[in-house]
Amino acid sequence: MATPRTPRQPRAKATVDAIIEAGFISLGKHGLTGTTTSHIAEIAGISVGSLYEYFANKEAVHDAMRERFINEMIARLKPEAARIARMDVTEAIRTILEVIHDFLMEQEQRNLRYARAALLGQAEQDMAPLIRFLQELTLQYLLHHPQYAVTSRLATMTFIFIHGGMYAVLRHLSDPAPEISFEELVEGLGLMVFHYLDGEQRRRSEAQGTTG
Repeated sequence: MATPRTPRQPRAKATVDAIIEAGFISLGKHGLTGTTTSHIAEIAGISVGSLYEYFANKEAVHDAMRERFINEMIARLKPEAARIARMDVTEAIRTILEVIHDFLMEQEQRNLRYARAALLGQAEQDMAPLIRFLQELTLQYLLHHPQYAVTSRLATMTFIFIHGGMYAVLRHLSDPAPEISFEELVEGLGLMVFHYLDGEQRRRSEAQGTTG
């Protein structure tokens, strides 16, 4: 099989875009693992041979879908980063989760279907670029709130809050009859982080008072 070519002309780029978008549509119909290159090509309105001009197999299409999903989510969050960094912690978490919520639910939940299949299904994908962005956003937040920078086990808790928060949001949005509202979930996650940081500050103040 020939090596897939890189699209350079507008028509070729449009074809690649159509293939990637068809991948998202096929996922909604057949699932991530059930999708075939024939499904994708049919939806895109091209031959399977034309698909193979740009993608070696369906896994390569999945890689492109993941890259687009991550880039689009980061693009939604990035304009809010400077404003989020100056908010109090519960408001910052609320804003992040609301942006993510709106992104996942748009296009008739196309992004949610992908995230559910990639993060909660058996075909878990590497979301490292998105996690790195959220970690960088956390560091930016700490620059504006240095009182939290000395929190013990900061790296561990950041990992738990980011991964746990993303998982909780996906589970909630994927549940047809959730026990709590999304607003209650957001409030609960914000309070969880706030109480942890507040407790750390209290313990540090008490320790300083004991040694002072």
